[in-house]
Amino acid sequence: MKRVVSIVLFAVLLVSFNQLKAQQTNEAKMKTFIDALMKKMTLEEKIGQLNLPGSGDIVTGQAQSSDIAKKIKEGKVGGLFNIKSVAKIRDVQKVAVEQSRLKIPLIFGMDVIHGYETVFPIPLGLSCSWDMKLIENSARIAAVEASADGINWTFSPMVDIARDPRWGRIAEGSGEDAYLGSQIAKAMVRGYQGTDLTKNNTIMSCVKHYALYGAAEAGRDYGTTDMSHQRMYNEYFPPYKAAVDAGAGSVMASFNEIDGVPATANKWLLTDVLRKQWGFKGFLVTDYTGINEMIDHGIGDLQTVSARALMAGIDMDMVGEGILLTTQKSLKEGKVTLAQIDAACRRILEAKYKLGLFDDPYKYCDENRAKTEVFTAEHRQVARSTAAQSFVLLKNQNNVLPLKKSGTIALIGPLADNKENMPGTWSVAANFDKATSLFTGMQEVLQRNNVKIIYSKGSNLDYDAAFEERAGMFGKSLHRDSIPTDVMIGQAVAAANEADVVVAALGESAEMSGESSSRSNIEIPTIQQDLLKALLKTGKPVVLVLFTGRPLALKWESDNVPAILNVWFGGSEAGYAIADVLFGNVNPSGKLSTTFPQNVGQVPIFYNHKNTGRPLEEGKWFSKFRSNYLDVSNDPVYPFGFGLSYTSFAYSDIKLSSASLKGKQTLTASVTVTNTGKYDGKEVVQLYIRDVVGSVTRPVKELKGFQKIELKAGESKTVSFSITPEDLKFYNYDLKFDWEAGDFEIMIGGNSRDVKKGKVNWIK
Repeated sequence: MKRVVSIVLFAVLLVSFNQLKAQQTNEAKMKTFIDALMKKMTLEEKIGQLNLPGSGDIVTGQAQSSDIAKKIKEGKVGGLFNIKSVAKIRDVQKVAVEQSRLKIPLIFGMDVIHGYETVFPIPLGLSCSWDMKLIENSARIAAVEASADGINWTFSPMVDIARDPRWGRIAEGSGEDAYLGSQIAKAMVRGYQGTDLTKNNTIMSCVKHYALYGAAEAGRDYGTTDMSHQRMYNEYFPPYKAAVDAGAGSVMASFNEIDGVPATANKWLLTDVLRKQWGFKGFLVTDYTGINEMIDHGIGDLQTVSARALMAGIDMDMVGEGILLTTQKSLKEGKVTLAQIDAACRRILEAKYKLGLFDDPYKYCDENRAKTEVFTAEHRQVARSTAAQSFVLLKNQNNVLPLKKSGTIALIGPLADNKENMPGTWSVAANFDKATSLFTGMQEVLQRNNVKIIYSKGSNLDYDAAFEERAGMFGKSLHRDSIPTDVMIGQAVAAANEADVVVAALGESAEMSGESSSRSNIEIPTIQQDLLKALLKTGKPVVLVLFTGRPLALKWESDNVPAILNVWFGGSEAGYAIADVLFGNVNPSGKLSTTFPQNVGQVPIFYNHKNTGRPLEEGKWFSKFRSNYLDVSNDPVYPFGFGLSYTSFAYSDIKLSSASLKGKQTLTASVTVTNTGKYDGKEVVQLYIRDVVGSVTRPVKELKGFQKIELKAGESKTVSFSITPEDLKFYNYDLKFDWEAGDFEIMIGGNSRDVKKGKVNWIK
């Protein structure tokens, strides 16, 4: 037996050695190639590689006469972004590699955020699947489709931790928790980049927005961020580092300032932490006009801020052209060095080398792939299944859901028959004509059943027409109706009175969340609340199908509506996926990755907060001279990790392998989970740990593990977690990453609130 183990161990070591040797050989070849190329480059050509202009109005067949073509020929462009189609990209690449002096290929980027033409749920929705294989596969399919259409670089994943639902870009991230966010960051990078970036169906990822962008003051986009370094390292940095550790090829700097210095010019952030502490070797790109915007931040003119960005570690300037226009002057004046320019240029060239563009600049320009690998039936089926697993059942009083496949259903609401909004925000490559509305999805899923669907719009998105226009940008109109509101609500009530059950498709439009879509009121728009109240007065069972890109304040809805299914924005196949869940073809299994507040006054609210010296006593609503509100309890409507199923799950008490441990020993914590309902279902079993006493204050609990299991009705399964001192580490007052001996609470449950507890003492 020992000999077999030794042989296996030797084989593993041999494979690792050969991989390392191959990597070193490839790096040596790359260095030799780029050294030779850079010796030929003029200063202007080196600076040109750092320039990332927008694609402008390039038209197929006219690339050579476009405004950007002249700069490409002169070697003043390193890449372009958001050009769509093989034909256009081939035309532009041809200018670079056939008409410029050194024939250096361009890199082509795009905001491929949650799918390409096959659109998956918005990232916040995807995170609620808690399924890393599912999430990785969504990125893999996005990479296949984008690369088939000429793209080789994506500005994703967005890994910003966000705890303020007023911030619109919470829709683009994975919620409030650093551990869950880190697992998703790694999965997304793996999905996009695969194991070999030289393959033509992989694309380079770009981790954003580095850093702390999701903590903007007042939840207002682009706002200031100010926090302690300890909080940065423990609560906000982990997903960025996880993505870097997973091999992300590029990182995007954020718009916000940190310690009084905008991230784009923050040397401590970009060089000291990212490159020196974490070992990042890829290239750094600004966000859109990120350099120019530092002028308004108040730290200098265009030349000054461009030089500061370059000195801080920025390699590529998106759109602003400050580096292109001012760097030669800054070099002459000693404000930047040639070494800094060379280092930035080298990193851009290395990215192109790793993508295989020097070997074949047209490797992503295969028109056959574009015709056969984009928006395929297979990809659409995966997107449909993925969407269904991202939905979160928030309430199901008296088992209103799943709906019967018989009788009459009233489908009502401004989002019931609106396919344009189903893909959600940041779906730049989507073809809205190919998306599926809920109305269409229900009709097709029920086509073999004796079900009558009565549709009524019921209301517009909002009473305010100007607001609705702002919320319907980028081709996502709600098609505002001129019929008076009372008449529309009356029509909806009439439809409800004819039905056995009402499905109300309400909430936000796709562009009510996303970039520059912050909201000070995070409730369902008043006009839709009025519609919902009128429907409830009919006495018919009402199912609220909630569309949203953020946690909403749903206290009234939670108290009064029988059933609530949060469907986020499910992507191009949303209509089918929602219908699958409503009628029980799929049992919902999503769990919230963000906390849902009672009202906006509780914001920011998140599960892993710290205690004050005057915490509210457990089980109390209010206590004078304690940390609480006069008018509302401290509790959220729905806690982090929460989500119901059509079945029910029972948890046994926790079983710990030991009550005391020492040093690097491993603790095993187990529970038995039983499906006590009538349906087969999936459950996300969540592990939380509390460090009871620390040298600095510690959160009341922290997610440290999770497993998504599937149980048949009546089936039981024991779920075990292995816990080591690595899981107990945190950044202390001196920013040393270590663990401290003492008592720890071990908690396991189906959400962050409802857990079984155990206790262990761990000494060093």
